[in-house]
Formats: sequence, structure tokens, C-alpha cells
Amino acid sequence: MSAPFRFPRFFVTTPSPCPYLVGKTERKVFTELSGPHSDELNDALGRIGFRRSQNVAYRPSCIDCAACVSVRVVASEFQANHSQKRTLKRHADLEVTACKPWATSEQYELLRRYLHARHPQGGMVEMDEHDFSDMVEQSPVRTFIIEYREPSVDDVPGKLVGACLTDQQADGLSMIYSFFDPEAEGRPGLGTFIILDHIVRAARAALPYVYLGYWVEDSRRMAYKSRFRPIEKLGPNGWHRFDPEQRELPLAEAVTA
Repeated sequence: MSAPFRFPRFFVTTPSPCPYLVGKTERKVFTELSGPHSDELNDALGRIGFRRSQNVAYRPSCIDCAACVSVRVVASEFQANHSQKRTLKRHADLEVTACKPWATSEQYELLRRYLHARHPQGGMVEMDEHDFSDMVEQSPVRTFIIEYREPSVDDVPGKLVGACLTDQQADGLSMIYSFFDPEAEGRPGLGTFIILDHIVRAARAALPYVYLGYWVEDSRRMAYKSRFRPIEKLGPNGWHRFDPEQRELPLAEAVTA
């Protein structure tokens, strides 16, 4: 009898400058997601810290750094704080639709505005419409692009102000990439709202987690991920809850403290 799927082959990228920590280099280990069991493989890899990009699953494998930590929100126990409750109320009128992963010009233009405003020096800023289509449409797993629009008027869809490429895994929602209109009038906190909406939807669907990707303790760009509690991070002994505001000692220091 043949195995359900063959053991994947893993590869390692050439080291390159780290986009999060100055002076560091990054390296990734990756494998291809293909065939009829891509969903199962993606689920299994997601539980050990891999992320998906098109038909590839990857995770950091840096030689001298372990700053990138996989984090996930425990959706079933999440309780919004006062600020998050205000954000949910402020944007409650937005119309949210889970669309098939098919790229549109409207989505691409929104992405361009977002990147130029928030990440003008980032590697994605040169992405053209073909690249964006590949990012959205080349998925071998169950994927949606979640759209956030202003309220419709006379059956005319409202303006697109946010979107998120999202995978539905067996144990949760994995937010692959979200973007929004940074200048949308009367819409502060759209990025926070998109995450909150995913947490609410995961809980309603009895999916225990929302995967937020990697968190870097000393990176200001990653700080927002620690505002959603309870949150878990992946360590050598598996997933465990932590308080991002309390810096954990390295194991050797903790033993001698």
C-alpha cells in the first residue's frame, strides 16, 4: 500500500539581508505544495511554524538568529479590550465578503496605495499586476480573499477599503497578507479591524486559532501582533502562551537566575 503522500523535499535559500533587523541576514527552508494532499501538508507544516506563499511553504532557518517567532491568537478565548471594541464598533458597517482567490484591478490598486504609504522601501513595492495575480491565484489549498467595502448604495458595491488573502486550515485561519486604504476617510484602525474580524469569524466557525505569521520582539513593524490576547508562540517544546510585554530570559539565564 502506498503512503497518503510522499515525504516532501526541503530546500534552503541563499542568505540575504533581513527585512526586520538591521545587520542581520535571513535564510529560509521551503518545500513545494502540490498534488491532491496539499491541504493536509500545509496544515501539518502550519502547525510547526511554516507559512504559505503561492505553492510554497517556508519558514525561517537563519544561521545566527532565531528572532522570528510564529504566533497565533486563541480565537475561542479572545476578549477585545476597550480600544479593540471601539474599532469593531467603528467599522461594523463595512460589508465583508469571502471571495474566491481571483485577483482584480481594484484589489491591486488598493495594494499599491497601501505599499507606497506603509512600506515604501519594502520588497513588494515593485510588484506588478501579474505578480499580484500570482500571489492571489496560485494556491493549491483552500484560500479566500476577504474584501472589506464601504456600504452599498442602491445595490452598487461600495469602495474597497481593505482586503486579506486568507487560508482556511484545519485548526484555524491563516492570514497570509492583509492590506488596506491608509487614507480612507473616517476609517482609522483598519488593519486592526481586519485581524479582529478574522478572530471573530474563526471563533464562530469553531476554528481555535488565527495564525498571524512571524513576530519579532525587537521589530516595531511587528509590534501590532502582540496586542491580540491570549496569544501563543511556537518554541522548542511546542506552542505555549506568553505575555509579549514580559521579556523572557534565554534558557541558560533562566536556570541561573
